[in-house]
Amino acid sequence: MTKSQLLNFIRDNAEEYIELQKLLTSHKALAPENGGDGEWEKCAALEQFLRDHGITNLERFDAPDPRALHGRRPNLIATIPGLANNQSSGSIWVIAHMDVVPVGNLADWQSDPWTVVEKDGKLFGRGVEDNQQGLCSAFAAAWAFVANGVQPERTIKLLFAADEEAGSKYGMIWLLQNHPELFNKNDFFVIPDGGDPLGQTIEIAEKNVLWIQFTVSGKQCHGSRPDEGLNACLAANRLSVALYEGLHKKFDAKDDLFEPNTCTFEPTKRDANVAGVNIIPGSDVFCFDCRVLPRYKNEEVLEEIKKIVAKEEEVSGAKVSFELLQNAQSKATDKNAPVVKALASAIKEAHGLEAKTIGIGGGTVAAELRNLGYDCVVWSSLDETAHMPNEYCVVSNMTRDAKTLALMFGAG
Repeated sequence: MTKSQLLNFIRDNAEEYIELQKLLTSHKALAPENGGDGEWEKCAALEQFLRDHGITNLERFDAPDPRALHGRRPNLIATIPGLANNQSSGSIWVIAHMDVVPVGNLADWQSDPWTVVEKDGKLFGRGVEDNQQGLCSAFAAAWAFVANGVQPERTIKLLFAADEEAGSKYGMIWLLQNHPELFNKNDFFVIPDGGDPLGQTIEIAEKNVLWIQFTVSGKQCHGSRPDEGLNACLAANRLSVALYEGLHKKFDAKDDLFEPNTCTFEPTKRDANVAGVNIIPGSDVFCFDCRVLPRYKNEEVLEEIKKIVAKEEEVSGAKVSFELLQNAQSKATDKNAPVVKALASAIKEAHGLEAKTIGIGGGTVAAELRNLGYDCVVWSSLDETAHMPNEYCVVSNMTRDAKTLALMFGAG
């Protein structure tokens, strides 16, 4: 089979990828933190789909999690042996995650988030882009080799991971800690979990991530007698503004590899405090999402946070504690690393585009790999509708990216 025939097979079988999208979307793979019971049923459906399409070399690595269905969070690996099947040459990993985020406000959706709607060349539904598009592209590229009896140059490893949306404790982190033998420093790692509409940008660096939950404690009282209490909501508001302004002022460097090119420190989630308008709350809980340029250490940010908290405690009289929900320090992949060059070459051959390297503020499993010395890239062709209502995947992007992956695998 020629290279062009293999790529045409990918192009001509888009209906299979659409069916896979429909299957995956119908299973609500939400982490327990997000109100679900994990990825078990979605993984089982995916595993059966792969077997039905001739991809049968499958291994499960399930992380224990008593909160989840069957007490486990599944991580599934599919292997297609290559011609150069040895450790010195390394495998090519494509890593996608099975879990998705909640739908948010259901009223903002124009269709059922858990049932794929196909319209104007797009698929609408929760998870169709994040991260099922990458998952389906990885399947499409690998299936082209299996269905046509073609052996790739390098061994293909498809990893369908758990728990990415809630921090990867039961996914990539668990695998790296408990099964390091799976990975080799000569391997290529491609994570199709971020990109641009043309699939031209190759992400080689991520901002550090800090998710912090603050608890402000005061004294509850009647709304008409604030003098008898200590308004935790007011103290929390003041602290939130002080953190926002103080952190941006302290960590003000710019790096044009990223967009935006600065650190960001954003107040986000806030818990309900009291049930009545006429009750001054004695406790208030809110979160910050911090994305920090790699030139800074997260420890520096935390030290500054402690100073701001201490000052606000003195001003308001409230007591403040905080908890780290996520603390990820990320290294970068060298722009001249072999995996970067290989992907850039495949993009050029498949689509005639000159790739360019970038950094992102979003967090992916790439950070965990890079911190252990593995070179990896984050890349895909997508419109970046992740986490939005009416999330969609452009159907042609699945075949577009599958062709690029097939060329990396060694087509023809």
